[in-house]
Amino acid sequence: MSTIGDIARPKGRLTTGRMFGAGLLVLLGGFATIGPVLIPADPAAQDFSASLAPFGGDFLLGADHYGRSLLARLAHGARLSFGLAFLTMLAAAVPGVLLGLAAAWKGGWTERFLELTATIVLALPGLMLVLLLLAFAPGNYGPLFLGLSLTLWVEFYRVTKATTKSALAQPHIEAALMLGFGSRYILVNYVLPVVAPMIATLSTFAMATAIIAVSTLSAISVGLQPPTPELGSMIVELLPYYAEAPVHVLLPAMLIFLLVLGLQLLAQGDHP
Repeated sequence: MSTIGDIARPKGRLTTGRMFGAGLLVLLGGFATIGPVLIPADPAAQDFSASLAPFGGDFLLGADHYGRSLLARLAHGARLSFGLAFLTMLAAAVPGVLLGLAAAWKGGWTERFLELTATIVLALPGLMLVLLLLAFAPGNYGPLFLGLSLTLWVEFYRVTKATTKSALAQPHIEAALMLGFGSRYILVNYVLPVVAPMIATLSTFAMATAIIAVSTLSAISVGLQPPTPELGSMIVELLPYYAEAPVHVLLPAMLIFLLVLGLQLLAQGDHP
């Protein structure tokens, strides 16, 4: 016989797509984490005699127009994208989830105030909010990180609030409240297990959004500035030399594609 604690909870399956996405992220994460340590080349060191050097020799993946090692710059760029996307996701998820739980649990003026705040944030396009903050300190990590976090927290808040409200309306949770179970016990044992899978999916999408946003802003010269080894700015720097070294231009673009693909596959639903 089922008890309150045995109520079915959503369970995720490791589909082929998810397994491939997880494996891809492990490989890219290893490259981003260990690559900058193992690769001896300085990503900012210039050698004009090696400008646009091909694959092989002293440069395994060639060199850019300044003679900088593309392998070293890709490793540092992957670490920057991964790290900034992860921190952005955390800074958006933590307040978003906590505020969503508070709004659903408390209701009343708390929910109305938070809904008004979320609506105000959504009224300003996300990219515009980031650009406004970057105007105060162009090319710095802080405004970029803060702007993306302020844009993304609303999704976590609204999904958490809606899911929590639905969960709290379930008969077994109402029964737990009537039996005198504390709010902390109910949130930890009955609400969070329902919310967690959705937050995990949102987190992967948020990281993918952050990676694309950082690369796009850097590509249009309002994000991180050269010589910082950022993948988007690397594409723009190498674009004038596409006819001479097309693969060099495609390498950072392919790395962005693989990072986002891995996150999207990991976030896919439970259907085969």
